[in-house]
Amino acid sequence: MSGVVNTAPEQPAAEMENQVKYPDPRPDAPPEYNSHFVPGPPGPAVRPPAGYPGGLPMGYYGPQQPSTFPLGQPTTGANPIQYQPGKYPMPNQPVSIAWMPGPPPVPNCPPGLEYLTQLDNIHVFQHFEPLEMITRFETNNRYDIKNNADQMVYIVTEDTDDFTRNAYRTLRPFVLRVTDCMGREIMTMQRPFRCTCCCFCCPSARQELEVQCPPGVTLGFVAEHWNLCRAVYSLQNEKKENVMRVRGPCSTYGCGSDSVFEVKSLDGVSNIGSIIRKWNGLLSAMADADHFDIRFPMDLDVKMKAMIFGACFLIDFMYFERSPPQRSSR
Repeated sequence: MSGVVNTAPEQPAAEMENQVKYPDPRPDAPPEYNSHFVPGPPGPAVRPPAGYPGGLPMGYYGPQQPSTFPLGQPTTGANPIQYQPGKYPMPNQPVSIAWMPGPPPVPNCPPGLEYLTQLDNIHVFQHFEPLEMITRFETNNRYDIKNNADQMVYIVTEDTDDFTRNAYRTLRPFVLRVTDCMGREIMTMQRPFRCTCCCFCCPSARQELEVQCPPGVTLGFVAEHWNLCRAVYSLQNEKKENVMRVRGPCSTYGCGSDSVFEVKSLDGVSNIGSIIRKWNGLLSAMADADHFDIRFPMDLDVKMKAMIFGACFLIDFMYFERSPPQRSSR
């Protein structure tokens, strides 16, 4: 018998017709989906915490430090740029904050005060904290210091513990730290606690502010003088010798108008400068959002400019700080 014998079992014709060839369910490549995800800018690089060299207060990013500047953003330009705390600008969105260009070194000038040698007018803007009005919990004050071109010069932050702030309110002792665009603490202002239970004419009841520049080196003092109808201060050097005087208005409330504190010579004849608390309508009367305009001569000693700058904060805490109302115990 010749030929090949097929040993496979034969299947019925009907059964072979029912076998349908289905396509392989596994695709050769993953399907293409229309993605609506838009990648955002890269996150910030790790920066040192506040209090260390190069550290800034929380929420600020130094424009002149590559380690703290957002990755992928340009670092060139005439004026350094700082972004709004907590967010980065999207494309074609205007930049919110610009820093004043760093001045060259000045002989016999404390480090960090070189900015003041180029200015005769600075603005102090206090941050508005709406949670204070809602929760009645006093928080650390924060201030932005700007020039007439709306460029940031300094950042001032209060460093006081929660118990002291909420127990003593406007009479609280405090420490104010002044930092520049590099995050360096260039100035420290300290207010000790003074009891006001005794007679107002007692020296132990008079308020005082010590200005240190650099921190740890006393630059001078702002000392309150007792007066029956107006605010009077002395600006002193590191030896507590009177150099200038600050004379306030009879009414420091300033409802509907600006409150002007004149900076005069010791004899009271020459006008040197002024500290003006600007009236901002209901915001000034109901909330802590003060705006001060400080003016002094361009050629004034930079140390005295710093003392006038420090006097502004003692005036703010004594006359214009609005403590949240306390709940009645009834």
